[in-house]
Amino acid sequence: MPEDFLANRLLAVLDPEERHSLLRGAKSEPIDAHQVLYAAGREISHVYFPISGVVSLVVKMADADDVEVMTIGNEGVVGISVILGVASTSMEGLCQIPGRALKVPARTILEEIRRSTGLNRLLLRYAEAVMVQIAQHAACNRAHSMEQRCARWLLMARDRVESDDFPLTQQFLAQMLGVRRATVTVIAGALQKAGLIDYSRGRIHVVDRRGLQDVACECYDVVQRVMKKVIA
Repeated sequence: MPEDFLANRLLAVLDPEERHSLLRGAKSEPIDAHQVLYAAGREISHVYFPISGVVSLVVKMADADDVEVMTIGNEGVVGISVILGVASTSMEGLCQIPGRALKVPARTILEEIRRSTGLNRLLLRYAEAVMVQIAQHAACNRAHSMEQRCARWLLMARDRVESDDFPLTQQFLAQMLGVRRATVTVIAGALQKAGLIDYSRGRIHVVDRRGLQDVACECYDVVQRVMKKVIA
């Protein structure tokens, strides 16, 4: 079993025996920026428990830009559709901030869910939290300003990498927020001028987390509370 499993907070709350059985044969692998962990419409052969880095779930659009619906870091698992008995999904799992993840065959996790009631309960609670986050994300896109959404996104990325400093280009942030790069440039500039972040050469540094949280919308706190119920 990989030695760095406790870095994933979902695995950390799992019963040790159930965790050991789940991770038999698991591999710790790097995940690179823009790497597709699973493609929309394709069978999901593996699920990923991020140890570090951030992955986006992205809806592929035929007549518009792709849309991010949520982010996943070391608090969760990428490939939740498998857990719900669905072999494929219309969403894409796309790495946005590089890191590492434990890669587990889909068949293994399905076997363990049938065998282990503790794992089954934990992953179902996580699946419910994912649905809440996706719903909150949709409401946020409709109700809140771009500055609030950007601050929320940066805070969530910061929490998932557990660092105030992480790589992120304005182009990729614009893609995830569904806006033009010029819009992100203006907002990032305003946040930097306010002393909340520093942006240079494709890296974000959160200078004032509390101040950034004051700018962010209520959705940040909602998502935090939901996830704490799962991994507390």
